[in-house]
Amino acid sequence: MLAKKSESPSVDSYEFTSLAETCGRCLFIMRGMEVKVDRRRAVSPLHGRAVKLLATATLFWGLSFPVMKSIGAVQQQLLPEASTWFTTSLVVFARFAISAVIIGIVSARTLPRLTRLEFWQGGGLGFFGGIGLIFQMDGLNYTSASTSAFLTQAYCCIIPMIAAVRERHPPSMRVILCTALMMTGIAILTQLNPRDLHLGRGEIETLIGSLIFTGQILWLERPIFAKNEVNHFSFVMFVVTAVMALPCALFTMRESGDVARAFSSASAIGLVLVLVLFCTMTAYMMMNRWQPHVTATEAGLLYGIEPVFASLFALFLPGYISSLVGINYANERVTLHLFVGGLIIVLANILLQLKPPEKAPSP
Repeated sequence: MLAKKSESPSVDSYEFTSLAETCGRCLFIMRGMEVKVDRRRAVSPLHGRAVKLLATATLFWGLSFPVMKSIGAVQQQLLPEASTWFTTSLVVFARFAISAVIIGIVSARTLPRLTRLEFWQGGGLGFFGGIGLIFQMDGLNYTSASTSAFLTQAYCCIIPMIAAVRERHPPSMRVILCTALMMTGIAILTQLNPRDLHLGRGEIETLIGSLIFTGQILWLERPIFAKNEVNHFSFVMFVVTAVMALPCALFTMRESGDVARAFSSASAIGLVLVLVLFCTMTAYMMMNRWQPHVTATEAGLLYGIEPVFASLFALFLPGYISSLVGINYANERVTLHLFVGGLIIVLANILLQLKPPEKAPSP
């Protein structure tokens, strides 16, 4: 009887097995639904604050244009025979090296606990930023400023395409419309002449620089870096960017005394400190802290506001700086291009924020 009973399972046993199989199938389906939902996560609760602070970061980056141009004019007086490559790369090295020293002092107690992921994230950001700046700077020598400004914003188009491939989901019509509006506004703002758009050395290098800046934006949002300490990887980023600029300064230097002469006036030092404190420390720390709360596509469009702020600052800052440091740098004038182009860029970002895109994780 015992053997027979073991060979012939009871009805209760069949019911238990059937129930277990059903629960197992339900659990499998629920897990699949969770994965699908996680693929399109909800908008971050800090999204609104992140948008405001990233827009503020672009304001400081816009400030860097007249400040950098003023530094160039001051150093041209101090070193009239020096290469612009030398002075530009020296200032890039100085702004990021000083920023690294400041953040290193502020985070001195915790930096010894720098993790491998923090080093990896900061190294990637510094590499992309440093190489991108080098291509952008060299390309500017072989094309017009307006063409350079327009092509630099090409990441506004590149990021949605990369995101679509990565997420296996085409960009929404709203994202496509906002991107088209952004590029149109930038073209009007920079008074781009279509006849200037030919693929010469300057245009190719500027596009390469824009592609590399795309890598920086995408690198920052990787989920594996979500728990990294901002001060730690920002310190590494500043160090790596400074190191990337140093060889250019050394190779274009005429003599060792040029370094001291480039910063031999209080005007040069004061302008570099403005560049360090506002356009580097504050702006990049805002980017590193708050960009992960928006999508890469959204960040690319937000950063497109930068030329608007640069144009607004150029209306009054050059004359003010000139009176302080004794250079000849005239204010720009309000033009229809500035008004219409800037308005379109702002409208593109407002349209995007009417319904912020959901943030999907990188694989």
